[in-house]
Amino acid sequence: MDMTGMAARIESLIGDYVRTSPDNSLRNGENDKAWDEALVGYARGDDPLFSFYKSDIGAFFWTPAEIFSLAFPDCNPKPAELTVICWVLPQTEATKADNRRRRDLPAERWVRSRNYGEEFNMKLARHLVASLGELGIASVAPVQFPQWSWQASARYGFASNWSERHAAYAAGLGTFGLADGLITAKGQAMRCGSVVARVALPPTPRPYDDYHAYCLFYAQGKCKKCISRCPAGAISEAGHDKDRCRQFLFETVVAYTKARFGLESYGCGLCQTKVPCEARIPVPEDMTG
Repeated sequence: MDMTGMAARIESLIGDYVRTSPDNSLRNGENDKAWDEALVGYARGDDPLFSFYKSDIGAFFWTPAEIFSLAFPDCNPKPAELTVICWVLPQTEATKADNRRRRDLPAERWVRSRNYGEEFNMKLARHLVASLGELGIASVAPVQFPQWSWQASARYGFASNWSERHAAYAAGLGTFGLADGLITAKGQAMRCGSVVARVALPPTPRPYDDYHAYCLFYAQGKCKKCISRCPAGAISEAGHDKDRCRQFLFETVVAYTKARFGLESYGCGLCQTKVPCEARIPVPEDMTG
């Protein structure tokens, strides 16, 4: 199978699983799907961005070659032999609509998507790893590797060994906004995931040079709607205060979701809904209404 055919096979593996798996569910009374159709992109294992991430975020941050070597110590592939397979799982319209109406705390569908939808996201990664294995391709899901952990970045504070959003940026799937979310072709109301595989696939072109290219505030000095959407006051023109956001999520949101829905969830997402970048790459006209 040529590499273009392999890429199409991988996209089918991901797309079919999202469309047909019963685990893609909010587990509510309506058994609503947690996610809409996936977006898929690829980044080369030797993409200079990963070395930049390591130098910029911290020495603890894995390059694709480092996490692959940790998972398969007897293998020693060149970075160019690896591909980072990334996907975006957009929130459904029903979930976005519910959260759009909220002002201080998240809607039940959003809470369920953060819990059960993220469980599905992890299952999707395991499904892809297993399916690639059946094709003779070794792979690893970095965030599920036992040595993955939260870390402290001297420059950025709260961080980790691997970032799904940064991988997706490298794979041409989106750029970062004022609230730190990744703005994709389906907006920033989404979750994302990735797998590092020993297969050389054609990388997805990045249609941007600036990591803030899709954010109206950074690109044009307009918008800032996510600032007023944040109930924690964690977003300003200076950016996203991760510590303030985290405190609100783990104290206020978790207590609320446990009492209201019987779920301990730190999913909020108010800054990802009722904003121009909720469901697409925004344009200035989105500022009206």
